[in-house]
Amino acid sequence: MKILILRLLWVLLGSSVAISLALWATNVLSPLMLASLGGTALFLFVMTTAPAAQPRAVFGAHLISALIGIIAYQLFGDAFWVYVLAVVVTIAVLLIVRCVHPPAGANPLIMIHGHADFIHLGISVLSGVTIIFVVAYIWSRLGVGSVKYPVSWTQPSPPSFDGSIWEK
Repeated sequence: MKILILRLLWVLLGSSVAISLALWATNVLSPLMLASLGGTALFLFVMTTAPAAQPRAVFGAHLISALIGIIAYQLFGDAFWVYVLAVVVTIAVLLIVRCVHPPAGANPLIMIHGHADFIHLGISVLSGVTIIFVVAYIWSRLGVGSVKYPVSWTQPSPPSFDGSIWEK
């Protein structure tokens, strides 16, 4: 029981350090621009072994989904149908390239709502994701628990098309 409480406290401290650094370093005017990183912190600090928590899924999904949102906004503005189209396209692309990381599904909505430009891809998304990743990587090697993050650098997410909507 004591180790469970220590692990919980370690995870909470690590995720608070990661989010704090991401918000501070990116100097984003609105925390909404990084809202999906809260979910990413949960995956990287709590669901460490999940395919969706591995670097391929985390970086790939965040960058692809944010880019889709930015392109959608730049081409079509912020009409209701643009939000819907961007999310649907994001889901399709992430499944096709097998880089599913659920928190990144919010990125198209965030980018459109924030009227994001291409510079936000690096300033807020890439730097924010990198900070969360680096803190999770280091934190998993310093603290309580035996699972080190990441468990696989290139594992696809979903790992196969044998489950979920892909069942025959």
